[in-house]
Amino acid sequence: MKLLTLTATLFLCMHVSAQQANNWTAKQLMAPKELSNSITFKDNVPVIISVGPGAAIPNSIEVGMTGKKEGIDKLKAELSKLQKDTKLVIYCGCCPFEHCPNVRPAINVLKEMKFTNYFLLDLPHNLKTDWIDKHYPVSNR
Repeated sequence: MKLLTLTATLFLCMHVSAQQANNWTAKQLMAPKELSNSITFKDNVPVIISVGPGAAIPNSIEVGMTGKKEGIDKLKAELSKLQKDTKLVIYCGCCPFEHCPNVRPAINVLKEMKFTNYFLLDLPHNLKTDWIDKHYPVSNR
C-alpha cells in the first residue's frame, strides 16, 4: 500500500511540475477573453505573433514554428522592427503547454532581445479548445 501511495504521489508531482511554466510567469499569461476583447473593440491591441503552425487569430504575424531555426530567425526579424517595450502576445496552440515545442524557444528569444512587455496567450489545451470553440475572432486567411 505504501508503494502504491508513493507511486501515485510521484506521478502527481511529475504531472503538476510538467504543467508548470519554466520560462514565463503567471502574470505573463494573457486570458483569451482579454485578447479577444482587445481585438473586437480595437482597444490597446498588442502585436500578436503566431509561433506555431498557423496564424488563426486576426492580425497575427505568422513566423512559423519556433521549435525550428527558420521560425526563430523569422521571429527575431519581426522583433527587430519593434521597440523593446511594445506590447506583444505570442501564441502557438498546437498542443498543451507541457508538450509545446514552440512557446519556450519564443519566450527565450523575447528575453534575449530584452523585450519587457510580452505575454503568452493562455491556451493550455490547444487553439481549438481554448480559442476557436469559445467563438473568439478567427482570421479569414
